[in-house]
Amino acid sequence: MSISRYNNEGYPDPTTYGALSNIEQETKAARAYRPMVYVCSPFSGDVVGNTANARKYSRFAVEQGYIPIAPHLLFPQFLNDNNLTERELGLYFGNVLMSHCTEVWVFGEIISAGMDAEIRRAKRKNYRLRYFSSGLEEVSKDA
Repeated sequence: MSISRYNNEGYPDPTTYGALSNIEQETKAARAYRPMVYVCSPFSGDVVGNTANARKYSRFAVEQGYIPIAPHLLFPQFLNDNNLTERELGLYFGNVLMSHCTEVWVFGEIISAGMDAEIRRAKRKNYRLRYFSSGLEEVSKDA
């Protein structure tokens, strides 16, 4: 799409041209490539609080220019985390999604059993791990 520097009557219109150019640049930036990151944070226990935190962590990833993958926000919508078979299925689905991510971001000061399994898998597969506090401060990186 081409943006004209002139109005319909042929006169220069720098204000409109500048505004439309800015909108076009912002649209292109929003559609730019964004790598996917796996959001690793607690779910069970305080499900309401942990769900809110996972949303906050996912939003943080978006603000950093990434596409967040947070299976614990998706799969409990239709899988029962209290049913061992369905929980294992959800963890398996998460592993599949993790394999498509460029990094694994671990959030919070508490590492749950599910998170520990995800971290061990990420290390075994040599995925890049980054650790963040619950306040969204990066605390360390693993290769």
